[in-house]
Amino acid sequence: MIRSFLTMASGTLASRLLGFVRDSLMAALLGTGPVADAFLAAFQLVNVIRRLLTEGALNAALVPAWLRLRQNEGAAAAAAFAGRVLATFSAGVVATAALLALLMPVVMTVLAPGFAGEVTLTIAVDDARLMLPYLAFAGPSTVLLALASTHGRFALTAFSPLLFNLVLVAATIALLVVPGEPAFAASMLAATVGVAGLLQLLILLLRRGRNDARPLRISLDPELRAFIGKALPGMIASAAPQLLAVAGAIIASAQSSAVSWLYFANRLIELPLGIVGVAMGTVLVPELTRAVHAGDKTAIAHAQSRGIELTIGLALPATLGLMLLSHPIVALLFEHGAFTPEDTAATSGILMWLAAALPAQVLTKALAPGFFARNDTQTPLRATLIGSGAAIALGFLLGQVLGAGGIAAGLALGAWANTLVLIRRGAARLGFAIQPASRRRLPRIVLAAIIMGGALWLATTVTGAHPPQHVLSRATVLLALIATAVAVYGVLLRVLGVIGWRETIRAIRQKPPRDLHV
Repeated sequence: MIRSFLTMASGTLASRLLGFVRDSLMAALLGTGPVADAFLAAFQLVNVIRRLLTEGALNAALVPAWLRLRQNEGAAAAAAFAGRVLATFSAGVVATAALLALLMPVVMTVLAPGFAGEVTLTIAVDDARLMLPYLAFAGPSTVLLALASTHGRFALTAFSPLLFNLVLVAATIALLVVPGEPAFAASMLAATVGVAGLLQLLILLLRRGRNDARPLRISLDPELRAFIGKALPGMIASAAPQLLAVAGAIIASAQSSAVSWLYFANRLIELPLGIVGVAMGTVLVPELTRAVHAGDKTAIAHAQSRGIELTIGLALPATLGLMLLSHPIVALLFEHGAFTPEDTAATSGILMWLAAALPAQVLTKALAPGFFARNDTQTPLRATLIGSGAAIALGFLLGQVLGAGGIAAGLALGAWANTLVLIRRGAARLGFAIQPASRRRLPRIVLAAIIMGGALWLATTVTGAHPPQHVLSRATVLLALIATAVAVYGVLLRVLGVIGWRETIRAIRQKPPRDLHV
């Protein structure tokens, strides 16, 4: 499990870092005005659907169904089922994209009500329509990536999103080199999104195994209807962090530049969330499914315990780091071109609030697979809807008092509401069990994170008294602070007996099974 997790985490880290480059260039190109708000509202809509489709969500239904057919009826039946899923799902996504294009003025008005009656709405609708072809390519890509994970091929799932960011980075650089009107630049970027999706699909088709999904056939037979009934709630539940971002944009659209501030702050949260949450969501589902089907309670408890340890152990230091380094990180990454120091101050304030939600969001990613592996996608869906409802209500109320920071605070509280519902219902229905060894290690992990946070606070107090002016010097200081904090945390984990080097190396070297056939 550790090896698979590291594969997913490294691929997601590379994609997120490249995403930072993309967003930094976009901030320099578009700034935070009406054109940027419109483009980012449209981009967030497509990005949420992209994440909902591609980041492990389909595993919640496909892995258990594929495993059951493989065990009971053989590889040919599993391949035929995958072929029906691939064809039907792809056709459904294309039809959905066409419907969204037709209804986009209504959709964008609902998602950004503050744009109503403004030219910003027209720009957002145009940009969103230019991005929609991406969905036609994301449909088959989603199924192919899910099938790869059933065979233990996590590297393909981990690194394929890199191409999406590479294409957008290249397009943004070209637009910066040849400057033009911001609205034209936003339209060109929007059109590039579809090209990125096409290239990603072509790569997956070239790498696809011969018998993964065949024959291709569109069908709505009872078996596939049952699969869709399981898949859709699981996909919505897996997209909880992205749905919270959409909820924030709905409220923020009434405030000038607030959509942009929330977007850029949320992008920084997505780095640790992607590394931990997406990796655990993709790896834990096959791990738990295998244990549940074998009826191995020890293996189930071990997978759940290790998942919680990994998420807490990585999320807590990331949370403290983002809170303490929010201003220098935002300034270094985004304060270029049209992105002003005032934008940095607003974005860093929002980032501190959103960072408070990070432990809740990664815990959700670790807890939800326990339901998915047991074919229960309704409970995570209900938790997501409760959390999203709480976020909208609290964000609206707090936003009236605290502005954009209040909206972010509401989103953080909504994320914790989602997680608490999962914990309560999981303990009551599934008997979530944490092994004694994990119960001993978790308090030590928290202690190590707190000590690391204190040391980082002292270091930032010293360096913040005389901040360097040159961007290269600022980057060097920031990277040194982060590297030192990581080193201190690692040493503390070793000293407190949380990790041992030999055990860690053995876990990394242990290869995952090539597929889920047992």
